Amino acid sequence: MSTQNIELLAAYFTLSGDVYPFGPTEVSPFAFGDRVEAAAEAGYTGFGLIHDDLMSTVDRIGFREMRRILEANGIKHVEFEFLGNWYKDGELRRASDKMRGELLNAAQELGARAIKTAPGLHEEYADIPLMVENFARLSEDAAAHGTNIVLEIMPFSNVRTIDTALELVQGANHPNGQLLLDIWHLARGGVDFKDIARIPPQFIGSIELDDADKYAIEPLWQDTIHRRRLPGEGVLDVSGFIKAVQATGYSGPWGVEILSEVERKLPLQDMARRSYDTTIAQFQ
Repeated sequence: MSTQNIELLAAYFTLSGDVYPFGPTEVSPFAFGDRVEAAAEAGYTGFGLIHDDLMSTVDRIGFREMRRILEANGIKHVEFEFLGNWYKDGELRRASDKMRGELLNAAQELGARAIKTAPGLHEEYADIPLMVENFARLSEDAAAHGTNIVLEIMPFSNVRTIDTALELVQGANHPNGQLLLDIWHLARGGVDFKDIARIPPQFIGSIELDDADKYAIEPLWQDTIHRRRLPGEGVLDVSGFIKAVQATGYSGPWGVEILSEVERKLPLQDMARRSYDTTIAQFQ
């Protein structure tokens, strides 16, 4: 494989510092400009933000300055996360709709390529007709704001197989409603990388790379937010995953998502350099 035309996107938690999903705070201790600069210096051309950090940054410096910083550092691909409860009702839906509006507005302001979307975390059953109806509406909203929705397959959710994921996105059948394939989630969920070939290319919207130990700690949620490894430093078949994705014709940026209790405590420049270098090496 060659690194020619390969562009890497630093997912939010890869360079956020010592914070983690649903922790005491998800707002990075590092300034937005410093994170973007460190990403660019390492070689990244894409950058991710999570909702809380995004809104905190908007409050401090505004969209115009954020755009200036991204453009000045050659960042071409921006992704946001993590919208959940988009098919629920009641208070959960009201909170989700508020986040939805803020993420869609920010996507339009910053030209974000996609908004990462969660299935039902820690839920066993997927109400496919309900989720299809709401996913189609969500995708339509994304289209109106110039962005895409990418739904992540996750082993501790109600969308943990390719079959379920395909039921959902093919049922909605909207060009702005796609899937996010993360090697960690597929591997830990027992999904054979060969099955990626069953996904129609138009439904593959985003990809994320990382690695893992042979044995997961329990519960699995703790393994995913604290114990991920840099690509090539674990036991996952990163090269095989990349080849399976490339065989579909995917040509977008490759996300790098490292959630590690070790890596997140390193200096920002080291986090950026280590994550970029180990990932790009998987394409060589």
